[in-house]
Amino acid sequence: MSTLPRRWTLVPLLVLSLTLAACDSKTAPEGKAPPKKVAIEAITVQPLAISTELNGRILAPRIAEVRARVDGVVLQRVFREGSDVKKGDVLFRIDPAPFQADFDSARASLAKAEANRFQARLQDQRYSELIDINAVSRQDYDNARAAFRQADADVASARAALQRARLNLGYATVTAPISGRIGRALVTEGALVGQSEATPLAIIQQLDPIHADLTQSTRELNTLRRAFRAGQLQQVGQDQARATLIQDDGTPYPLEGKLLFSDISVDPGTGQIILRSEFPNPDHDLLPGSFIRVRLEQAINQQGISVPQRAVLRDSAGVPRVLLVDEQLRISERPVKLGSAQQDRWIVTEGLAPGDRVVIEGVQHVRVGDQVQIDTPAPSRATLPIVQATGQ
Repeated sequence: MSTLPRRWTLVPLLVLSLTLAACDSKTAPEGKAPPKKVAIEAITVQPLAISTELNGRILAPRIAEVRARVDGVVLQRVFREGSDVKKGDVLFRIDPAPFQADFDSARASLAKAEANRFQARLQDQRYSELIDINAVSRQDYDNARAAFRQADADVASARAALQRARLNLGYATVTAPISGRIGRALVTEGALVGQSEATPLAIIQQLDPIHADLTQSTRELNTLRRAFRAGQLQQVGQDQARATLIQDDGTPYPLEGKLLFSDISVDPGTGQIILRSEFPNPDHDLLPGSFIRVRLEQAINQQGISVPQRAVLRDSAGVPRVLLVDEQLRISERPVKLGSAQQDRWIVTEGLAPGDRVVIEGVQHVRVGDQVQIDTPAPSRATLPIVQATGQ
């Protein structure tokens, strides 16, 4: 009597097991896995700014070597080392006593010369009246005229000597020839300067704006020129060419620069030319002598194509390739030729055409020939910013 109820309790469990087995056989018939999901990006063309990342060095646009222009002993250093100075600010004071004495002497010489000229002028006027009535000889009259002209020349010479003495007295006060940041003092109080040559006293450098001199090979320039002539690229005007400075940590400098000019001569030792760019430097973060990298915009490709970096794979030989999804939702592979990277994208110079669907997510989990399912579409390419690259 107790055995029969125990058997009937096993019937529901058996029915549930058969039902679950039937469900499993429907979801995975014959052991076939469901298609894998991938995200794609449809290729479109849009204008891309073509730029080249170049190495260079920061240079001050203006450098003034402050020098002593007169002989003397330095009495005082007025400026604070490492500070910003303005044009005309007093930097050093050289002992002015000998120059003041020279100035006073020159002023007295001028006064004496003017007095002699006054006397010679009166005599010349008197003789010019007497010659009309033959009261003096022609020789005396000519001598008087010559003495007056000599006196006039002496006044001019004395006036020039006074001006020279005034300049030397002014040079005893050394001022800043330009505005900028001044470095350390090269002399101290009590130093005798300007004895045999103009003694360097300090150096002033302009820091805002500041220049970055870049070097580019003639090979790269010739490649760009050929592309311009073939109509493949559109040249950027010199005033519109933008420059982005790359900092040590890889981040861009927050203030955008511009290209000023390209040199017209090639360095025979390196085969490179100089391109000068200019950057605002209000906080003096960029210091002269620093080595930097600058991304310089030089052309525009009106039919540019780019893909996310994560979409690019490389085979054993290092050849870049991408995976595509065809109309039958199957994976295919295509080699591509890359330019340089900008932000998180590669510039594609060959291998892709508008309308191609590139796998950008899930590339590591699918193989050529696999049937796939397209996941949530990637953002429209038109919403992405214009990027920059240089062909390789």
